[in-house]
Amino acid sequence: MLFAQSSRRTLILSLILLAFGFPLATTPAQAQTPRLQGQSASAAAMGNAFVAQADDPSALHYNPAGMTQLHGVQTLFGTSLIGGTTQFTSPTGAHATGDRNGSLAWPPPGHVYIVANLKDLGFSALGDFSAGIGFNNPFGSLTRYPNDGPFRSALTFTTLPLLDIKPTIAYKLNDQLSFGLGADIYTFSGLFGEGHLEQKSIWPGGLGIPAGSLVEINGSDTTAGFNVSLLYTPYRNSEGKPLVNIGMVYRSQATFHLTGTLLANGALVGNTAATFVLPQVLSGGIAVWPVRTPDREWKLELDVDYVGWKSNRTLDIHLSNGALLPFPQNWQSGYTAMVGTEYRWLRVTSLPEWEVALRAGYMNQQTQIPDRTFNPGVPSANSHIPSVGIGLACHPNGSFLGLIRCGDLGIGPLKPKLFAIDLGYQAAFYEVRTVAGNQNPTVNGRYETLIHAGSLSLRFNY
Repeated sequence: MLFAQSSRRTLILSLILLAFGFPLATTPAQAQTPRLQGQSASAAAMGNAFVAQADDPSALHYNPAGMTQLHGVQTLFGTSLIGGTTQFTSPTGAHATGDRNGSLAWPPPGHVYIVANLKDLGFSALGDFSAGIGFNNPFGSLTRYPNDGPFRSALTFTTLPLLDIKPTIAYKLNDQLSFGLGADIYTFSGLFGEGHLEQKSIWPGGLGIPAGSLVEINGSDTTAGFNVSLLYTPYRNSEGKPLVNIGMVYRSQATFHLTGTLLANGALVGNTAATFVLPQVLSGGIAVWPVRTPDREWKLELDVDYVGWKSNRTLDIHLSNGALLPFPQNWQSGYTAMVGTEYRWLRVTSLPEWEVALRAGYMNQQTQIPDRTFNPGVPSANSHIPSVGIGLACHPNGSFLGLIRCGDLGIGPLKPKLFAIDLGYQAAFYEVRTVAGNQNPTVNGRYETLIHAGSLSLRFNY
C-alpha cells in the first residue's frame, strides 16, 4: 500500500513536469471577443455550457469546485485549429479581408489540465481536497489585414499571446456542496511567439516618423488574479451520480502595467508604457440529467456569463520622450448565454469497453466595443455560435484502433484506467455590423465575419 501511494505521488510529479514541457502555443483567435471561450473540446462542443457539469479535468477552468467529482489523477491535453475571415467594405466601396494571420491561427491555442484527488492518493488526513494545475489561453485575438488596406493607418496586425497558469484547489464539504479556489497568473511568455501584445499599422505622419512607415507598438507584463467557485448538487440517483448540478464561478479583474517599444520600420523610436485591464467574469449554470442509468446518460445545461469589459477604458501609450498616443477604449460589459446537451452511451455492444457521447450546443454573445472606439482587430458584433462534437472513451480492456489495449497507452508504468478522445466544432456567425462615427474615419464601414474552430482534447485517467 505504501508503495502504491508513493508511486501515485511520483505520478503526480511526473505529470506536472510533463505539462511544463508541453508545447502550449499562445497565438489565440476565437469567436466574438478577446475572451476565448473554448478551453476543452468536450465543453466547446456543448456551447461551453459546462460550469455545472464540470466532470472532466477542464473543470479546473470552467468550475474548479467540480474537481471534487474526479477520482485518482486525471489529465487533459488539447488544442484548437481556428480560421475564418472578416470582410470589410468602406462607404466608398473599398474592400479589405482580414484573416487569422493565414488560413489558420498558428501556432494554435492550447490547453493542459492536471487534477489529483488527494484523498484517493492516500492523503486522507487533509480531508476531501483536490488539487491541480492548468495552462490555457484565456484572452486574445490574432488578426491581419493588408498593409495597403483602406484603414491601414488604424491597424494591419494585432495579437495578444497571453498565457494563464492556474494553480487550483477544491474542497468537498459534503455530498451536496464543493468549493474551489485558484490563482490566475497571466503572462506574456517569450517562450511562445514574440511574447508580447502587439499592434501594427501604417503611420500617417507625426512625431518625427515618416508617413508610410510600418509602425509596431508592443508591450508585456506578468500579473495575477484569482477565482472562487462552488458546485451544489441537490439531487442524486441511487448510484450517487448528480441529477441536478448548480455551479457558480467568479474570476477577478487583473491589471497589466505593460512596458515595451515603439518601432518604425524595425528601428526603435522609444520605449512605451501602458495599462491594460482584464475584466472580471461571473459565470453561473444549471445542469439537469433527465436520463442517468447504468447504460445511458442525457444532460441539458444552461449557463450565463457576465464579462465586465467596462473596466477596459483606455490603452493610452506613454512614450519615453514624454509624448502620449491616446487609445481610448470605453468598452461595454455584456452577457453570453450558453446552452448545451450531451447524450452518452455507457455500454455499446458494437464497441466493447467503449463509451460514446454525442454533443451539441449554442452560444449567443453580445458586442462589447462601441462604434466610436471600434478596432478592426477584434471582430466584435453580436454573434451566434452553434457547435457539435463527439466523445469516445475507452476502458483498459478496450482496443484502440484494433492494435493496442487502451490500458497500455500510457508511458512506461503509467497505465491509464480510461483513455478518451474528444472532438468539437464551432462556427461563429457574426451579425453584419456597420460602424459609423469612429475616431478614425477610415474604420467606418461594413464588417462581415465568420470564424470556424475545431478542437481536439485527449484525456487520461489514472
